[in-house]
Amino acid sequence: MKIINIHEAKTHLSRLVEEAAKGDSFIIAKSGRPVALVSAFQEPEKAVVRRLGFLSGHISVPADFDEMGRTHIEDLFNGAA
Repeated sequence: MKIINIHEAKTHLSRLVEEAAKGDSFIIAKSGRPVALVSAFQEPEKAVVRRLGFLSGHISVPADFDEMGRTHIEDLFNGAA
């Protein structure tokens, strides 16, 4: 891997970035010490889009859904387990 000093990197930044984009990574050094690795950016995979209602017609929700287990839950909160 190529090591470039910081002054040269500033002078030739456009050319170096084009090379990195093509896959030729390089290291930028300051006073002979590596300080940065420049490489091509890898686009993250696109997130899966969640679709609201995708199970429509496959499941059914009971009409009393919001009342199911109410007495049991109330008993738990009131200490009557």
